[in-house]
Amino acid sequence: MSLKRQLLIASLLTLLIPWLGLQFVLELDGALRQQAQGQLLEQAQRMAVQTNPLLQRQPAVFHGTPALFAHTLSHAPNLDGFGDDWPGYDEEFDDSPLDDPNTPLGWQLAVDRDHLYLLVKARRPQPRYFDPGRPRQPHDHLRLVWTRAGERVERLIRTPAPGPVVGWQPQDDPRPDYRIRGFWQAHGNGYQLELQLPRPEPGERFSFAIIQPDRAGVPPSHGPGLTTLPRLVTRAPLLEQALTRGLAPGQQAAILDPAGWRVAWSERPAAPDSPDFDSLSPLQIVERISLNGLRGLVRFYQPSPARWPLLADRQPIEQLPEQGLIDNGDGPALLVSQPLADGRRLVLVQSLDQLLTLSGSALGTVIARSTLLVIGLMLVLLGYSSWLSWRITRLQRAVSSSVDQDGRIIAALPPVRGRDEVSELGHQFRLLMDKLQGYTDYLESFSRRLTHELKTPVAIVRSSLDNLAHTGPTADQQAYLDRVRQATERLSQILQGMSEAARLEQSFDHAEHEPFDLAEVATQATHAYQALSPGHRIQYQGPDQGCQFHGSPELLVQLLDKLVDNARDFTPAAGLIEIRLNADPGHWRLSVYNQGSALPDALASEIFNPFVSLRDSKGEGHLGQGLLIVRLIAEHHQGEARASNADDGVEFSILLPRPSQAGQA
Repeated sequence: MSLKRQLLIASLLTLLIPWLGLQFVLELDGALRQQAQGQLLEQAQRMAVQTNPLLQRQPAVFHGTPALFAHTLSHAPNLDGFGDDWPGYDEEFDDSPLDDPNTPLGWQLAVDRDHLYLLVKARRPQPRYFDPGRPRQPHDHLRLVWTRAGERVERLIRTPAPGPVVGWQPQDDPRPDYRIRGFWQAHGNGYQLELQLPRPEPGERFSFAIIQPDRAGVPPSHGPGLTTLPRLVTRAPLLEQALTRGLAPGQQAAILDPAGWRVAWSERPAAPDSPDFDSLSPLQIVERISLNGLRGLVRFYQPSPARWPLLADRQPIEQLPEQGLIDNGDGPALLVSQPLADGRRLVLVQSLDQLLTLSGSALGTVIARSTLLVIGLMLVLLGYSSWLSWRITRLQRAVSSSVDQDGRIIAALPPVRGRDEVSELGHQFRLLMDKLQGYTDYLESFSRRLTHELKTPVAIVRSSLDNLAHTGPTADQQAYLDRVRQATERLSQILQGMSEAARLEQSFDHAEHEPFDLAEVATQATHAYQALSPGHRIQYQGPDQGCQFHGSPELLVQLLDKLVDNARDFTPAAGLIEIRLNADPGHWRLSVYNQGSALPDALASEIFNPFVSLRDSKGEGHLGQGLLIVRLIAEHHQGEARASNADDGVEFSILLPRPSQAGQA
């Protein structure tokens, strides 16, 4: 495993710190929710005790009891017959949608202080207005009915033309009731009424019906109905004031009738948790983002909340949980409920965002900062590991490029700067390479000096043997002299091979490359070899010309000399030696084939190494330098030397790059 990966794994282990912090936050969140739920339940019990006396003034509405709900307005609407200042007018009426073409009537009820407001929108393409001259003629009008102290009160709204209207008592001699006033406004599909009435007392009933007689004079009515008057349900200001006094920041409370009507509603907004963006520093912005991410993780691991329409005017009270997590549209929250008098219920909700803000922001900030610190530390470690790995890789490449595949030092290491361990290692490598270069130079010069120094003793030995041969030695002495003469000749050939290999490596630096025809060189060399070795059949197979190559023809002739010389040693008398030249894709294949014994498989890949030879040790002295010289000349021309068995002989091939792909040496 590379050093970079090891440091990466070590850096990833630091993520355990924020992970353990997250586990702690999750456990703390569960404990805080349980504690907050208990505190909410106690708070709901106290609020229930405070609100129960106030509920006696607000009669309860039970299941099955018809009721109409009136919204609470923040300000009185302008009585102009238009509903643009009514909440939700552009969307729909609570009891009857106005955008349904099959519904002839839509309405909305609202209260503001001591007044009840009614907005009625009727679809009537051709309304029939009231004719004061013929009061009994059927006409469109609105009937209002409510109760006061148990007594039924009824008023009529009629008009001879669109405009301001007042209420009329339904008697033979009607009288106006100016406590009821409003505006009758005509529009393209009918008309719209906007009325202001005295607000009924809590628990009283209220209803209305709009009469729209048809052409036959039959007066059909539309609306909630006048037979069974519905209970008028509104939010009680006194109850809402009592709820507001008992709320903490981020809490909401509601009181529900047994039928699910929301008769009281209050909330206390939490303190704003979002500071001015322009006032934050970049570090604080990143910290806020991290804290929001932490809150998102906490929400992800929380139990799934139940959907509950806390802001709806009527809620399914039979499905109301006693306590638990809910989603009221503003995010997850804690809910507890407490029974009240007459089957009512108090619902208290605490926002979990506020809970986390109040109890976990400090810890969340610490964890967020530690996470940012760990991520920054990881980036620093990864950058440092990359830089360290790059330095080691550069040192490795420098060492690799300084030594060739034969172990010879071809370049010096560049100087290494710095005072750390890697720099010291590079410095020691440089010293080592310098020492190895000196030792290699000594070994290379040693062969030359040894050759030079041994030539004189060998010459003396050879002359002494010649002199002894003229003294008339005995048969036994002659045998010893012949053995010494053979050893001397072998030693002379060894010294000649060592000297030739040393001179060849030195000649590479002075060899001149030129373009020439490889086929002509091979053809001429083949004719010369045949003349020098008439005991073998030496032939050339390939094109006579057109094989352009850029290199040293003298070195390539020397390469062929060594290959043919090697082939003659292993080819029987009258055997075939063939010089071949072929054009392969991307290179020229120059090969020498000879009949004879096959190469051992174990030496096929090592035959071009120094001191490797297949000749009999009893024969002439040979150091195995010939094929080494072949490989050196091939590599000098950016080529490759190969040896393989072929049919009934051996083939040595030299792959030389063709001019289109060969670099200029």
